[in-house]
Amino acid sequence: MPGSLEGRYFRLEVIGGRDLVPSGRIPAGIFLSINVDSRRRWKSAIQVPSFQRYVPWGDIVTLSSHESPALSVEIRASYEVDRMLGSGEVIGIIQMLWDEVLDHGDEAFELSFPFVHGICPSLTLKAAIVHPCDDQDGGLFDSIVDCEIARDTDAGHARFAEYTTSKTVSHLNDAVQHFQSVLDQCPVGHPDHASALTNLAYARLGGYIHNHLEDIDTTTSLFREALALRPQGHPDHTFSLYNLIRALNWRYSKEPTAVYIHESAQLCCKLLPLCPEGTYFRSIGVDGAVDYVVGRCNDLPIDASDEGIHLRRVVLELCPLGHQCRPRALDNLSWALSERFTQRGSIDDIDESVRLGREAISLCPEGHADRNDYLNNLACSLQSRFDHQGQYRDLNEVISTHEEVLRLRPVGHEFRDISLGHLGRALRTRFNHRGVIDDINRAISLHREELTLHPSGHPRRDTTLANLASALITRYEKLHVDEDLNEAIDLYRESLRLTRHDHPERHRNLYNLSAALCSRFTQTRENEDIEEAIQLCQESLAALPSLHPHRYFSYMRLRRAFLSRYQIQRNPGDLSLAVENFRLATRHPTQGLPQRIIETYYWTVAAEQHDHGSALEAYSAFFELLDAHLATRSSTTSRREAAAAFHYARTLPVDAASCAIRRHNLQKAIELAEQGRGQQWSLASRLRSPLEDLESASPNLAHNYVELSRRVSDAAQSSATITDRAGADRAATKYRKLTEQWEAAVAEIRNLQDFSRFLLPLSYADLQAVARQGPVIILIASQYSCNAIIVPTSGEPYHVPLLSVTLTDLNSLKDRFARAIRQASMMGLKEPRNDLIVLLRIVWDEIMLPVVNVLQHDLKLKHHSRIWLCPTAAFTSIPLHAAHPFRTNADRSKEPCLEDLYICSYTPTLSACELELVQKLVPATANRITISGDAATRAGALEALEQNTWVHLACHGKQDHTQPYNSHFVMKDEPLTLLDIMDKDIPHAEFAFLSACHTAVGDKETPDEVIHLAAGLQFSGFKSVVGTLWEVDDAVAKHVVEAFYANMFRDLKDGGVMDCTKAAWALNRATHAVKTKVPLEQRMVFIHIGV
Repeated sequence: MPGSLEGRYFRLEVIGGRDLVPSGRIPAGIFLSINVDSRRRWKSAIQVPSFQRYVPWGDIVTLSSHESPALSVEIRASYEVDRMLGSGEVIGIIQMLWDEVLDHGDEAFELSFPFVHGICPSLTLKAAIVHPCDDQDGGLFDSIVDCEIARDTDAGHARFAEYTTSKTVSHLNDAVQHFQSVLDQCPVGHPDHASALTNLAYARLGGYIHNHLEDIDTTTSLFREALALRPQGHPDHTFSLYNLIRALNWRYSKEPTAVYIHESAQLCCKLLPLCPEGTYFRSIGVDGAVDYVVGRCNDLPIDASDEGIHLRRVVLELCPLGHQCRPRALDNLSWALSERFTQRGSIDDIDESVRLGREAISLCPEGHADRNDYLNNLACSLQSRFDHQGQYRDLNEVISTHEEVLRLRPVGHEFRDISLGHLGRALRTRFNHRGVIDDINRAISLHREELTLHPSGHPRRDTTLANLASALITRYEKLHVDEDLNEAIDLYRESLRLTRHDHPERHRNLYNLSAALCSRFTQTRENEDIEEAIQLCQESLAALPSLHPHRYFSYMRLRRAFLSRYQIQRNPGDLSLAVENFRLATRHPTQGLPQRIIETYYWTVAAEQHDHGSALEAYSAFFELLDAHLATRSSTTSRREAAAAFHYARTLPVDAASCAIRRHNLQKAIELAEQGRGQQWSLASRLRSPLEDLESASPNLAHNYVELSRRVSDAAQSSATITDRAGADRAATKYRKLTEQWEAAVAEIRNLQDFSRFLLPLSYADLQAVARQGPVIILIASQYSCNAIIVPTSGEPYHVPLLSVTLTDLNSLKDRFARAIRQASMMGLKEPRNDLIVLLRIVWDEIMLPVVNVLQHDLKLKHHSRIWLCPTAAFTSIPLHAAHPFRTNADRSKEPCLEDLYICSYTPTLSACELELVQKLVPATANRITISGDAATRAGALEALEQNTWVHLACHGKQDHTQPYNSHFVMKDEPLTLLDIMDKDIPHAEFAFLSACHTAVGDKETPDEVIHLAAGLQFSGFKSVVGTLWEVDDAVAKHVVEAFYANMFRDLKDGGVMDCTKAAWALNRATHAVKTKVPLEQRMVFIHIGV
């Protein structure tokens, strides 16, 4: 050693390193060691996950020159973060003299190591001479310990490094032997057992990858055991996860069994959060492993089992926003959920499927290669949801989406045939609902083009044949062209011949061919056709599990076959079998409610047609299913739209009541009429039920019910303002989930004593309580019979058959009244209203006189008592309260009319310049608010409704016959709609006078619901309401208003109180008092509703 350096001290600073990670096994860390002598070395380490290609090091050591004239600098890879086993794998070693180090002066210099796998590792160092001090290097050095475990480990790393370069099997065998020796020396419980397991497993995996070892089971078992010893939180947990994932991925690449990639995907979900974006470990190892897993999982066949869907959720978790595979992962999960929906019928699955499909498309702009596939899958999910829920916006979107897909798949596109089939089926569905012949003609054309793309031998020819057959059958049922029917049967037979017996969709061909044969049987009466039709349906049922949604269609087709045979052969057993299949179809829990409602309607028709004893059961089932269906809709308007979809069944409430009457069950007739007619009101009002009794019985349940009712109501109102489709889907899902919670709360309440009928349709005993102040007369206009039922204050109801009246007569009478009133409005005050008189005499003689006879002779009801009229169907448009004989008795006295005998009010259901004049009539002792002119706004009117107990509205009212909830009062700024009123909480409401035209006229679509402005105010809390049936003449209406309020407030001068229950009496007195001032049609226009 040169004399100038003897006894000196040197400071060596490690500034940084470059390309320190070898290209083979990813290390847990890199460490630098400087061997000072044979016994001691200085070590400095960094962890791999924290650095990139160049890493700042920043460590310093002070050494003395008397230790050694030379330095040995080593870079090694460590495969343990926690406790290092052996000295690690050598990356590079350099021997150099101190003179060489100091030649660079105070400047930093680069120390390059020999190439490793084509990469040159290097260190940036800086050296300087420093003054001596006590214990200059104390605590900086590790003792070099020589032991068999360390020697075998280092030898194993060295031999495996040689194997990775040379692929010489003997090197691999040597490495495995060394690592096995280490594992033998580190048994279970040894602190280095996990490290020994990992080293051996890694060497074995290398041999498996290069086909030099076949046993992968042992390798994965070793990695699993190591991972179990390094749970979450252990320093080496991340590397153990990665190693097992890598082994599973390689195994899957050679043995593509789904279980391996499933496990790998789940482990990836645990690994990613432990490896932040941008770290070296993430970029050189983890991302590649995860991307492999995502790619392979995305290529797996769609599995709709719970396990398969769980895998799809895991894969989606591995594809955050911005990941290139996210659209595919979204689409695959959407598809799997849609498939599970077809098997189980859970609406949550199909809602989520639609939502995920929309997101996938949003990530694929125009021109994206996969956009057409994702659009196609979204359309299929929407089709499934439409089939289940019947929302037309879904069906329209299905068709528009399939149209877009077909444009993206021009002639020659490999998937054009699929789009032709899907669009054809969607058009056929719309034809079934809308009846536009162009839809079904185009559907047939599309299916014929599809068939040209599927010649004999094509694997999907069977499906295409069935599609074309279904379209032809659909057109046959509309146009009855025999050629369509016969071609359809031939196509179905060919399709069935081509379909394997174990094909999952074979049941469709079976029940569809059955339906076609049944149609031909009704034409030809060939017994072979109907026998085969029944056998085919039974075979389809045998092929389906008990909860498969398509069992519904098998039941439906089997019912049709039995019913068709009964209609020809009149065997009572066939009718019984048909009814039993009606029951099975309508009760099938996994089929959508719209389909079940339709089938229940056909049940009612068949039971009435054949006078079967199940008719009442069918009617009750219809109302129950319709209520469940409407309850899934999150707004009043959407509920009405849903009900209007079953427009052909709008007479069912009165038909059901008529059926019960014909079976001598008057109480059931009343219950069915009430349940059917009050559907819309009851759905809204059930969120506003009085809770005093419940709060006393169970305060906690009452609080939970109130809170859920509020949340359901809020969700319903907020959903009405959403316009975008995705937002509407989310709102509908939220509403449905809240409704499920609400229904669970209601079920819990019904378990309480005395609350078993909480919110259920009212029983006769409940409904009779409404008649405590006077009898209620329900007038039922059905195609089967017209009747009145009188609900007395106590006892059994009375039946009044209206034998001389039919539904046709009532419709004619309604139209004649409309014409007579229009003519009368153009006549002078003194001109006789002959046409009106004739019509009111008919109402008296044929409708109200039979009722009055029962009131007088059976109920002994005193004159001037209160009665309530509850009209249905055509009765709602006839002024029953104005019934008049217009005859003179023998003693020249006038025969009394209805309003001479009784004080009439109406009830929609058993359960539910003028301003200046009114101000003068209202007593000074009453607080009052007047809103007029610019202050008469929608908001001002709603505020006034909330703050006041009595309301008088003198403004124009308009009835919207297409959207009755949009019927409104005209305000200064914007309309005050029926929906606005229904949605408002009006806690102090008592009485409302609606001096506006058309405030008590019902909805043509749901006439039995009596959805009008007056009923809306009553629903919102007003106990007593006066409304109008037709247009009001302002010039003469003021006479009625003046007389009405004069009678209402007559007793206040003597210290009385304002009493809304006097409204019917006051209106009765007012119309009598103004006979000389107000013409007949303008006296008749005012009616009273409520108490």
